Amino acid sequence: MTDPYAVLGVSPSASQDEITHAYRRELRAHHPDVRSAQPSSADDERLRQILAAYALLRDPRRRSDYDRTYAVEESPPPAPVTVTHIGYPDDRPPLWAGPVRWHR
Repeated sequence: MTDPYAVLGVSPSASQDEITHAYRRELRAHHPDVRSAQPSSADDERLRQILAAYALLRDPRRRSDYDRTYAVEESPPPAPVTVTHIGYPDDRPPLWAGPVRWHR
């Protein structure tokens, strides 16, 4: 699957207006009426990619599903975790609570 953000030339944090503007710009540049006299299959494929990318990104639900599924590399790296052990007075173990049991 091609990245719809890369097809339209926008970042994953782009607003809906920026996505629409990029779609219209790409559509004008690759529309069959403004292409050369000899259309190629690569031109047609590029136009299909532009239409599919905009169809995915213009719908907020489909866009969020795509972002959750495929855009993992855009998330920040996990924060480092430091574990320190604190000594307890009188060498007593810390307070521990077991699993919660719900009685009906």
